[in-house]
Amino acid sequence: MLKYIMKRFVYIFIALFLIITITFFLMRLAPGSPFASEKSFPPEIEAQLNAEYGLDNPWYIQYKDYLVSTAQLDFGESMKYKGRSTNDMIAESFPISLTLGIEAMILAVGLGVLFGSVAALYHNRGVDYVVTTIAVLGISVPSFILAGLLQYFLGLKLQLFPISGWNGFIYSILPATAIAVTHMGFIAKLVRSSMLEQNNSEYVKMARSKGLSKWGVLFKHSLRNALLPVVTYLAPLFAGVITGSFIVEQIFAIPGLGKYFVTSITNRDYTVIMGTTVFYSIILLLAVLLVDILYGFIDPRIKLKGGKKA
Repeated sequence: MLKYIMKRFVYIFIALFLIITITFFLMRLAPGSPFASEKSFPPEIEAQLNAEYGLDNPWYIQYKDYLVSTAQLDFGESMKYKGRSTNDMIAESFPISLTLGIEAMILAVGLGVLFGSVAALYHNRGVDYVVTTIAVLGISVPSFILAGLLQYFLGLKLQLFPISGWNGFIYSILPATAIAVTHMGFIAKLVRSSMLEQNNSEYVKMARSKGLSKWGVLFKHSLRNALLPVVTYLAPLFAGVITGSFIVEQIFAIPGLGKYFVTSITNRDYTVIMGTTVFYSIILLLAVLLVDILYGFIDPRIKLKGGKKA
């Protein structure tokens, strides 16, 4: 296990190096300057700003400096928000995005497993058709469209929830739901297919022959193996929840990291763009590693040794 984890960390560092390099050169190849939009700046002031942020240095000097600072987890100061560092912005806003993402993941996994299990237990019956329809609709509707619908019907029309802001748990219900529904539909279909496969296995047939009820067979035997595809999906689920929250945070006016990321793109705020990209890459790569380790614990047939599953 330890050897596998160390090997994966080597891969993570290689992936981060490539991400940092690609992001850096994409930013430098982009036309214009982050200060070019400020028409009030005379050329002399713009030259001073370029010198302050090192943008007048040769590209290899800038690249070396950014590699060194990133290795120290110092993502630099924002070029648009004066006196604020990218690290401070991440520390201030990421807990909000993380809270929203965790709520969305709990909703997606909890409802997805429940709906998929019920659909498999009542295969080819009315409940199965209803759950499958809900899952397909959830997968088909983008989160930003669902966010607008939830705001209009549940927020404005019925006035059950606030439609914007971030001031307590109730403010997170609509955005978390908007993010979770698409992933909930996908997980429900995964669990349903996996459960149907498990229901035809020999050990499930033997459990039924002993007189166990449907729900008894589900919880004691088939559910654990049926959850393996869900565990595999956790890493892309986490990535989808985090990146999917960018637009949803904008729609609901949530002061999360997505707000800074979206505005930094329009503002050409190089340091914030690169810093948040690298930060999210670290989070997602670690999430993939944790999911792989968790997969080995859930399925005892899988052994992690030397980076191979046997």
